[in-house]
Amino acid sequence: MHILYENLLNITWQQLVMWVIGAILIFLAIKKEMEPTLLLPIGFGAILVNLPLSGAVTQVIDNVTEVGIIDVLFNAGIANELFPLLLFIGIGAMIDFGPLLSNPKMLLFGAAAQFGIFFTLSMASLFGFSIQDAASIGIIGAADGPTSIFVANYFQSNYIGAIVVAAYSYMALVPIVQPPVIRAITTRKERLIRMEYSQKDVSKTTRILFPILITVVAGLVAPRSVALVGFLMFGNLIRECGVLNGLSQTAQKELANLITLFLGITIATKMQAEQFLTLQTLLILALGLVAFVFDTVGGVLFAKLLNLFSKKKINPMVGAAGISAFPMSARVIHKMGLKEDPQNFLLMHAVGANVSGQIASVIAGGLIIGLIAK
Repeated sequence: MHILYENLLNITWQQLVMWVIGAILIFLAIKKEMEPTLLLPIGFGAILVNLPLSGAVTQVIDNVTEVGIIDVLFNAGIANELFPLLLFIGIGAMIDFGPLLSNPKMLLFGAAAQFGIFFTLSMASLFGFSIQDAASIGIIGAADGPTSIFVANYFQSNYIGAIVVAAYSYMALVPIVQPPVIRAITTRKERLIRMEYSQKDVSKTTRILFPILITVVAGLVAPRSVALVGFLMFGNLIRECGVLNGLSQTAQKELANLITLFLGITIATKMQAEQFLTLQTLLILALGLVAFVFDTVGGVLFAKLLNLFSKKKINPMVGAAGISAFPMSARVIHKMGLKEDPQNFLLMHAVGANVSGQIASVIAGGLIIGLIAK
């Protein structure tokens, strides 16, 4: 009882706020089913690391340092980028590049939809963040959690907890954030544009060569992206080679789920109240939203630009799917198309743009590391 009483007295209001934040993330994961495999462990971890004298994180008690297990996991899995890279193998194994290979011009939308990253990097610098922290914040616009973790950790950002929470929260909020932005910058006539889709047979040889060639090209253009792109493409090669079906299923399910759980609860070590509850955290959340919105805007406006010179018009909403939030963004665009016209099926076009965004986001992350690390 004496220990309980002492611990209750040691609780700070900042820790109570973090408990509330953790509870909100758990609520969103369970009740709203928003990225539950990640938001639930992050939410629980936020409570875990903000208990008084929590044994889960490193503490100095009576001049004796007691290493916490979450810090051990962080050093073993995130400080060396192991967890994000292993997760990319699982993500790569989940992706079918068939729609993109059937319509290669969708690659352009993946590139255009990274505009928000560089725009937000500039804004964050103007707000006084160091160039390394600004780059880490800007990458939230990739709408790709593992890439955000990889870049923020590479630059040893002090704001990695806020960056990861923002990245995954906005990924989960794709159905809420993207539609109003798209409607604001498109006309109904544009949203009604129908796009024909002819499913071209993509040979097995093409599917096998694609991840290999992308890795080589990305390595030559942005060498720092090789780890990110390479692990993503390796996962896809496992999927497409046809002789490792068991490993492909394991990568998609057991590996991806297990790493995601460890990733979520481990990143909570950077959500201790004294580090997380700052004005900078609120600013990062706001800048993350800006990055996300401008990525969407960049993709839509690029599609509208192409329509000025193209006979076959592109539905500008497809451009918004160029962000990396796969497959949520493609589904959102498809639903928006059906809402405007029940006979307008944009899913395959949107999927093509969406998987190209997955590639573009990791290349963008590598480019930023290469440019700033020099």
